[in-house]
Amino acid sequence: MELMMDLAAQFGPSSRRLRLETLVKLRWVAVAGQGLTVMVVAFWFQFPLPLLTCLALIGALAAANALLSVAFPATYRLEPGAAFAVLALDLFQMGALLFITGGLSNPFAPLISIPVIISFASQPRLYSVALFATALVFITILFFTPFPLPWFPGEDLRMHSVMQMGIWCSIVSMMAFAAFYAYRVSQEATLLADALTATELILQREKHLSQLDGLAAAAAHELGTPLATISVVAKEMERELGDDERFREDVQLLRSQSERCRDILKRLTTLPSESEEHMRVLPLSSMIEEVMAPHREFGIELELVEASNRGREPVGTRNAAIMYGLGNLLENAIDYARQKVTVTVSHDDHHVVVIIADDGEGFSQGVLQRIGEPYVTSRQRDMRAGGLGLGLFIAKTLLERSGATLRFENGEARESGARVIVTWPREYMEASAAT
Repeated sequence: MELMMDLAAQFGPSSRRLRLETLVKLRWVAVAGQGLTVMVVAFWFQFPLPLLTCLALIGALAAANALLSVAFPATYRLEPGAAFAVLALDLFQMGALLFITGGLSNPFAPLISIPVIISFASQPRLYSVALFATALVFITILFFTPFPLPWFPGEDLRMHSVMQMGIWCSIVSMMAFAAFYAYRVSQEATLLADALTATELILQREKHLSQLDGLAAAAAHELGTPLATISVVAKEMERELGDDERFREDVQLLRSQSERCRDILKRLTTLPSESEEHMRVLPLSSMIEEVMAPHREFGIELELVEASNRGREPVGTRNAAIMYGLGNLLENAIDYARQKVTVTVSHDDHHVVVIIADDGEGFSQGVLQRIGEPYVTSRQRDMRAGGLGLGLFIAKTLLERSGATLRFENGEARESGARVIVTWPREYMEASAAT
């Protein structure tokens, strides 16, 4: 559980920094699009417009973009405050360009929402909301622009105030909807990426622990020679000192302890060669018992129900992902159980099923629809036992990678608790060495 809390702190909602190269490329597209539009309006359609002022605003954006490209490397990531300043500058430039070309009557007016959408997709919420409020001010100012929309000479195209109010509402509502959607999609992608990274760390940790037996054997081999030397010297000292009462007990203790160390290292050295296969391959019942053993001292009764004959149970290889995943589901059940957790194991020629059921409050209906997603609480009590649901997501991911399918549900009777049903094709459990 401590590991889950550390991972949640490390991979929880992180500061999201905008890559400068991405922003620079988007701005060059904006410069090119604005320049092309102004040229087409001025020289193709020959509409009257303040050409020099428009070109000055576009040139200012291009100069600022070039300055950023020179001052910082392409891989530089902007701090939230710096990104807010850059996007606010884009917002001001676009607002000024629209202000002198008809305001809300300009068909390109909705483009003012682009910096806000970029901010919500990549920046912390506080800065994004501030930029949204800034954009709202600019859009309101555009409503009162005195400059007409560039149109055919001699024709004054003025839009009715009611129509302008409708355009104002449509731009604001579109910006709000698009910003919220971008924020949600970006947040979910970030959480999923962090949770998958945490899953990989869990697998690496379990793999590291499984390799410690080999490291212990290597250490035993290396320590064998100096311990043998110590034992020989101790024997010589015991023989030379003979009946000397001052040192006899100390020398005997030194010799006995060196012999004890040699026996321990001998057992460590012979363990991999004599019992490696026994430790690597284990039947289903042994695997379930190994998963349950660390959780028997938490004051909750654990009951194992074997619904099938042990004589025909699958025998597979030790799989850290399966054992960790089942252990996490069992730990979650214990956290929310009142008195008892039941683990039911069954198998036939085609499937292996493990059901973990508790007598707690069960899953709420809202959580059942989203359970297994990262950072979603798994029960009705929001922040108990770490709370974020990262552990449950990792367990679900690890078990699904081993070929299992998971189903979360509540018991049929009220107050009968929650159940997690994990099902594997039998061949996956018997061939788990390949996973």
